[in-house]
Amino acid sequence: MTEVTVWITVVVFFLLLFALRVNPFRAAGAFVQELFTNRKFLLHFLALIGILFMNKVELILENRMVQKNDFTSDIYRLEGDFVAAVQHLFRSDWLTIASSFFYVVVFTAIMVASLGIYTYQKNHKLFYAVCYAMMFNYMIAIPFYLFFPVNEVWYYASTKVEFLMTSVFPTFEQEYRPLSGLNNCFPSLHTSLSVTMAVIAWKSNSVFWRRFTIGSAAFIIFSIFYLGIHWLTDMCGGLLLGLFAGTMALRLSEGRSLFQNYVVSFLKNREVGKNG
Repeated sequence: MTEVTVWITVVVFFLLLFALRVNPFRAAGAFVQELFTNRKFLLHFLALIGILFMNKVELILENRMVQKNDFTSDIYRLEGDFVAAVQHLFRSDWLTIASSFFYVVVFTAIMVASLGIYTYQKNHKLFYAVCYAMMFNYMIAIPFYLFFPVNEVWYYASTKVEFLMTSVFPTFEQEYRPLSGLNNCFPSLHTSLSVTMAVIAWKSNSVFWRRFTIGSAAFIIFSIFYLGIHWLTDMCGGLLLGLFAGTMALRLSEGRSLFQNYVVSFLKNREVGKNG
């Protein structure tokens, strides 16, 4: 993973540079300072690390489960050869490189950079929103991975769909697979986390960051099909999860809950009705 780590670091550097218009090392310094001086900030960051560790625990639990269901055939009967059609229609060398790069490098870099951007901007609400949103994503997705396993498209339909990732990252299966199970497809976390980052970034005061996260989310969603990894059903589930996680995280970071919003909205509508 050394090569991938280097690329992620480089992309994070430039994302911070373009989004903040300052030396990225200043953003890194601000992040470290907050960790040592702001207890709430530190606790949120530790909770984020903890929920990411749960992904590794899920893989261990999955390997120890005696009886495993497989819903891949049901998904295939539902949507057929959609992914194969997308891959064959757009197949090109440059698109394979770009899609692989966004799927592996840019996807991770956006999440890392978002923490640095919101920290430097002193926008703690958005920083906390990112932490909450990632927790929502993993807490909701992990039970599906345990009890609703769906294999990746290329693995199930190998005669029709090719796994293009290995043509760009030859050691992907050896280095990346231990972080993500082969049957951890529904919902697509690449879709949900990309959409989540875009939803939160929409509240940012950086025009570049808003546009980049939205554009990246769209391209990553395309990439999950083009590379032969996810089903259309995975994307739909990931899209709904990403919108939910991002919206709820923003509300929580502002000190509100979903229930409170419904109550306030109900009372306002009732008041308007009385006045009308």
